[in-house]
Amino acid sequence: MPRLRGTAGMDQSFHQEKHLRNSDFLTDVVIGMSDGLTVPFALAAGLSGAVSGTSVIVIAGIAEIAAGSIAMGLGGYLAGKTEMEHYDAELKREKEEVETVPEKEKEEVKDFFANIGLSEEMQTKAADEIAKDKKQWVDFMMKYELGLEKPDPRRAKKAALNIGLSYAAGGLVPLSPYFFTDTPLLALQVSAVITLISLFVFGFLKSRITGVNPWQGAIRVTIIGAMAAAAAFGVAKLFTA
Repeated sequence: MPRLRGTAGMDQSFHQEKHLRNSDFLTDVVIGMSDGLTVPFALAAGLSGAVSGTSVIVIAGIAEIAAGSIAMGLGGYLAGKTEMEHYDAELKREKEEVETVPEKEKEEVKDFFANIGLSEEMQTKAADEIAKDKKQWVDFMMKYELGLEKPDPRRAKKAALNIGLSYAAGGLVPLSPYFFTDTPLLALQVSAVITLISLFVFGFLKSRITGVNPWQGAIRVTIIGAMAAAAAFGVAKLFTA
């Protein structure tokens, strides 16, 4: 069984206001938007080097956005379900251990308090006090032994919706210029400008949220998007030359 965590978990519990904690919503938007901006951009760029009109690009782009939104949303849903199932399985195991091996569980509680510097006497008193309420005891073990917080029961559905819609919103950015012109290369030029700007802004904001250097994050995301589009365009040109 994993050992109880040390002071890091306790500090996080009592000082949440001092630490950046990303919401699930922001995480979902980052996942969906990053792929939504990059994949349709690369697809449109590749087709721009292979076809003479934009109608095929628009149809293919919309189809890709629809398929990508569903696939990404499904992935988010399955991840949310897995998280909930994992928590439930560990919760059941902890309840069984509290019932069947209470002394061993008490020793693990004492280990936790020993790690944060309490005396032997205080360790025993704290463990005995926690053990008086089995629900509190199990909750303590879940949080400080396993590092698990109870997930939102609606998390899977929320993740699917947030990621899917974010992907679709991101995908419409590089595809939008193709709706207004019949010239693929002209549309690609406009698409490249607005998409790279969007990627830069998105990378900047994402990095600010996650605590990474925002300028480095913005440049990194922009370069990745540009390289993906350039590679797709070059491959298309190579096979249609």
